[in-house]
Amino acid sequence: MKENLVSIITPMYNSGKFIRNTIESVLNQTYEDWEMIIVDDCSKDESPEIVKSYTKKDERIKYIRVSENKGVSNARNVALKNASGRYIAFLDSDDIWETTKLEKQIRFMKEKNCAISFTSYELINEENQKLNKVVRVPKSVDYKTLLKGNVLGCLTVVIDKSKLNFDIKMSGVRHEDYVLWLSILKRGYIAYGLDEVLAQYRKSLTSLSGNKIKSAMWTWNIYRNIEKIPLHKSIYYFVNYSINGIKKS
Repeated sequence: MKENLVSIITPMYNSGKFIRNTIESVLNQTYEDWEMIIVDDCSKDESPEIVKSYTKKDERIKYIRVSENKGVSNARNVALKNASGRYIAFLDSDDIWETTKLEKQIRFMKEKNCAISFTSYELINEENQKLNKVVRVPKSVDYKTLLKGNVLGCLTVVIDKSKLNFDIKMSGVRHEDYVLWLSILKRGYIAYGLDEVLAQYRKSLTSLSGNKIKSAMWTWNIYRNIEKIPLHKSIYYFVNYSINGIKKS
């Protein structure tokens, strides 16, 4: 584990339209001690060639292609297994970071002495146009608060592995990032929020999280089958999740 290295976890599938912007946003970081691990989930477009062209220019960018399309959880887990950094950051292949994202967030985490942090972010469309929607974050979140709704945008989360006594792994369950955050906070950790817009989340028509009904079903499944929360408490958290979802929209 390299002390100040940030390992950036980037799953990719047919992201030819966006991957350049994503990589450039990492290359433009003021914090330079990073590695970007891009795991290609059997893309059929030009995205592999685009990524390979960047690996030739900067050795910090690493390309891995899996032999079988198994989805985003598997791609992230492959990247996690190949990560060398103390810090783990997540950035999907169509999202973008502000240039000072890592510098400000790593400093923030050292000040807070925390294991996990997240930041505010804004929404953009497929044409890189801002949608005038900013998702603000609270100062901190514990396990029970997080059950009321996932306020940790995956593209903003950074985890300090040195403060955890277990391996970071995606479960494969829908909303796998939410499951991971819950598994960390359930152990007593607190997630600290930096209320500054340091990332841009691309809102696409095909976004999985865009389907409200499916998202609600996946959340209910997490309550009952992953977290094993009793029915009456699950209903309580689900009502809060629904209210927070309305506010977020």
